[in-house]
Amino acid sequence: MKRIHVLRPETKRVSFLPGAVMVFMLFSLPLYAGAGKDKAAAASKEVVVWTYDSFNSEWGPGPEASKAFEDQTGIKIRWVSHGDAGEVLSRLLLEGGNADADIILGPDQNMAERALSSGLLEAYKPAGAEKLLPEIKGYVQNDWRLIPFDYSYFAFVYDSEIIPNPPKNLEDLTLPLYARKIILMDPRTSSPGLGFFGWVREIYGERWQDYWKRLSPSVLTISEGWSSGYGLFTAGEAPLVLSYTTSPGYHLEYEDTERYRAAIFDEGHPIQVELAGLLSQGKNRENAGKFLDFMLSSAFQSLIPLTNWMYPVIDIPLPSSFRINPKAKKALEPRAPSNEELNQWTALQTGQ
Repeated sequence: MKRIHVLRPETKRVSFLPGAVMVFMLFSLPLYAGAGKDKAAAASKEVVVWTYDSFNSEWGPGPEASKAFEDQTGIKIRWVSHGDAGEVLSRLLLEGGNADADIILGPDQNMAERALSSGLLEAYKPAGAEKLLPEIKGYVQNDWRLIPFDYSYFAFVYDSEIIPNPPKNLEDLTLPLYARKIILMDPRTSSPGLGFFGWVREIYGERWQDYWKRLSPSVLTISEGWSSGYGLFTAGEAPLVLSYTTSPGYHLEYEDTERYRAAIFDEGHPIQVELAGLLSQGKNRENAGKFLDFMLSSAFQSLIPLTNWMYPVIDIPLPSSFRINPKAKKALEPRAPSNEELNQWTALQTGQ
């Protein structure tokens, strides 16, 4: 392309234009063709995966998964992070068929209907599908358009040095004892936030709005996503945060402390199953299929416990630090909130 710069102003006469153009075209066409081939070759050796920030952070599964996948297949993973899982899905729905992605990874079962109704997902049954745990197989969405890759249960994690006697149910969270001591996440942008919304509605039914009003004095802040909210918790801003039953194991594994615990509620805890799907408009369809095959392999699943701090969806040994992670007495499966309910929640927060 730089050849055009050899045509100095004094040579640009009408009588010379056809020759100059011909020379430019002759030299430029191979360059254009070469650039196109290079771009196509680069695309053929990668897969583009949209996910949430913590998955592709330096401590998340992303970096190790990239290395293992490339070693196994020769294909590079190009991760694109979009905040929390809710933001990933919102971005996909906004861009639609123009989204530069092959795989979306991170939305959970509460977001599945929105993802499926977009018409952007293509069915793909990965190799190793038969290894899915029996209790997880039911979360495969719409003939393998969304595929589970990990799961856990929502819970409130607390600092036991500040709260020696944790709450035992949702109602306890409204007590004056917990005034401005709780960090939550926004259900419009965060999968844990959406899960908590469903949890409240499952327990309180039509009275869910009354509960939120009673809970309001206990809430220090509502963050956009889990990463920012949990970061405030670990920084000591509040002693209670919405997270997972599997979160305490992280602190035991990397900080050698049992200070942080998950409160187990008598009424049960909602399960969260995180999902991945293949996008029909993706440019690297074959590579995307290989990624989903890899996702259900032991090589990928063995990364989940100590990096994403969730349970794997196939039967593999768990690290010893998981001994501190409590089991929910009862697994809840609240239905996904409607847009109308989320609008009502928003009105509550803004006082409208």
